[in-house]
Amino acid sequence: MNKKIAILIILAGACLTCGAKAHAQANTSKPAAASASDSQKATDQDIALLRQDIGSKKKQLIAANLKLTDTEATKFWPVYDQYSAELAKIGDQKVALIKEYASQWGTMTDDQALSLIKRSLGVDEQIAQLRIKYVPIFNKVVSGKTVATFFQYDRRFQALIDIQLAAQIPVVQDQQ
Repeated sequence: MNKKIAILIILAGACLTCGAKAHAQANTSKPAAASASDSQKATDQDIALLRQDIGSKKKQLIAANLKLTDTEATKFWPVYDQYSAELAKIGDQKVALIKEYASQWGTMTDDQALSLIKRSLGVDEQIAQLRIKYVPIFNKVVSGKTVATFFQYDRRFQALIDIQLAAQIPVVQDQQ
């Protein structure tokens, strides 16, 4: 994987998580309702733009590293776009959970913490199920080795983002 692209991915993930962390910190100070609403709109827009940029960078990374013939590429990219759209819907749930976590920071109960972790694990499970669903779909348009390589890149990319998220989101017990 191109080291320059990997660094960009890490930085993009850090920006996403910094927005969530800043949002969590802003919520602990309980700003006025109007400015909280404006801040939320700005945060939502920033997250949407950043997710779009990360998606674009991911596609560029895969295109640069996945060896496809012209014929394979013609068949692969529409399936990739479909997969990415479904993955983005799951990503919406992940973003919503992070925002919920941020809004509960400092006042989170045991029940809320358990609910968040169960739903977070459910999101992880949905991602795994989506990958399982798409293995045979991708395999209809490219070889098994290409499918395996694609999912290696997909998982690496997601792991980089997840590491950045984990590093930026404070652990539950730190709120006490």
